[in-house]
Amino acid sequence: MFEALRRAPKAELHLHLEGAVRPATLLEIAPTLTREEIEERYRFTDFQSFLKTYGWVTGFLNGPRAYAMAARRLFEELQAQNVTYAEINLSVGVMLWRNLDAAAIFDALEEEAARAALQVVWIFDAVRQWPVEDAWRVARLAAGRVHRGVLGFGIGGDEARGPAELFTEVFSFARDAGLALVPHAGETTDARSIWAVLERGACRIGHGIRAVDDPALLDHLRRSSIPLEICLSSNVATGAAASWDRHPLRTIFDAGVPVTLSTDDPALFDTTLEQEYERARTHFGFSFEELEAVRQDAFRFALRKTEAAGISRAKGK
Repeated sequence: MFEALRRAPKAELHLHLEGAVRPATLLEIAPTLTREEIEERYRFTDFQSFLKTYGWVTGFLNGPRAYAMAARRLFEELQAQNVTYAEINLSVGVMLWRNLDAAAIFDALEEEAARAALQVVWIFDAVRQWPVEDAWRVARLAAGRVHRGVLGFGIGGDEARGPAELFTEVFSFARDAGLALVPHAGETTDARSIWAVLERGACRIGHGIRAVDDPALLDHLRRSSIPLEICLSSNVATGAAASWDRHPLRTIFDAGVPVTLSTDDPALFDTTLEQEYERARTHFGFSFEELEAVRQDAFRFALRKTEAAGISRAKGK
């Protein structure tokens, strides 16, 4: 990674707390586990096996204390990379499915964020392949906490089993409550999934890599300045992109579509934000100037606008 970018303030816009639990952190939370068991569980071969791993990890996040520990370690990791602004996805739908006290968990997370040396914004995420009423519960919880830093509502999970059309009324409610709509789309299904969330008011797209298959969609994203949150290591690991060579980042970027780089689930994909920038350089030939534009765009498309220092140009290479 270019040294100037390493030193520069960075923003992380697509990051799931539950997927950021490193093996060492999980051992702190669940000391009866072994590192070998965790590392074995963190191996997967496709999107469905990834979802199973994600579910296994969330099984140990059983209350405020566990979530607070996960957040504390994540904030330390982000601060070490000079991430000054982070939007953290919380799988509130999973919390509710496990009959956890989501309100108490958020209280604990809010306390951790207040102690962190970075600005934290929260996105409440529903599981799209579960009943729509579950998504309503997530949206209502998010709407009641807009004044406490919950600025986004999203849906994630299995696109094929949970099309956006099912969530039209939920999206409308969330938008009217002042929440930004930041759903996953176009990760494991086709470009129609992206159109569907755009038609329902999405202001950013999580992943969105299948936009590359639809020139009209690329043009719309470019003209409307709607960014894609690109998560390179995630896409390759889950098979959303068949290989590094076949990942469409370069094509999307060259089409003029705004993109940001993010880690998605950094512990499960064994990556960091710095490594995502480095992989854009090594695999796709991104220059310093191009990566600097991506870095600045992450601040530009943040749900909460940050101080001017965060978007000032990185000096040198």
